[in-house]
Amino acid sequence: MKKIIVALDGLKLSDSSMQTAVALSKQHHAHLVGVFLDDFTRNTFSVEEAIQHNKMDELLKKDQHLRDTAVKIFEEKCQAQKLNFTIHRDKNFAIQDLLRESIYADLLIIAANETFTRFEEAPPTRFIRDLLSDVQCPVLITPEVTRELEKVVMLYDGAPSSVFAIKMFTTTLSITKLLPTEVITVKGPADDSHLPENKLMKEFMKRHSPDAMFSILKGEPEAAILEKLKTENESTLIVLGAYQRGTVSRWFRSSMADLLLRELKCPLFIAHNK
Repeated sequence: MKKIIVALDGLKLSDSSMQTAVALSKQHHAHLVGVFLDDFTRNTFSVEEAIQHNKMDELLKKDQHLRDTAVKIFEEKCQAQKLNFTIHRDKNFAIQDLLRESIYADLLIIAANETFTRFEEAPPTRFIRDLLSDVQCPVLITPEVTRELEKVVMLYDGAPSSVFAIKMFTTTLSITKLLPTEVITVKGPADDSHLPENKLMKEFMKRHSPDAMFSILKGEPEAAILEKLKTENESTLIVLGAYQRGTVSRWFRSSMADLLLRELKCPLFIAHNK
């Protein structure tokens, strides 16, 4: 039985990540852990203003009620689907708690716009970037609106990191082998049109997604991939390798993931080997 964790902010509950986590846990008969990051520095209000207006106790109680209600909502959704689930309420710094939780998980699900502050940020948020740099398990990043998956696109450049991401995806979310799958590679204008490690890659994919299509794009990787992916609808899941400090792939750098988070509203599966 796999262990899936979903990172949740009880003061700003993400319906998309919660729905995705519940659905995937049911499909894979996984144990689901709702990780509520009740960071002691996280409030819905300005501490300075609360002290100034002598409302600290009142506002703290209101926040506690919001957090308790969020946990109850999650619990009820899990019970309705008869899931095997657990609830963790971590009360230290959110990023540190979540990174620790990721060591003991097969998959982490989180919303693209999570900040774990009272401020809004456009994706990629600082919290998501910090998380992806040091996370210890694959991450599924959900857009604001959840849609049933219709297709999988895997980004592949021949580097071990991109193969590792595909490998983690096919073993973690095995249900997706039933979906149409496309493997995308980008090569320079003067390069040949052959898939990197053609024989080995196709042999590998035949065991995991035998009907997968292979597309070779020409041009600068980030621009070519973005142009291609903008033709996909928002029910396409994108598998991406190598989001970490330091370059471990020729072109799947952190900037690629940042670009996709910023420009697309598709779910992203991101994994890297340490």
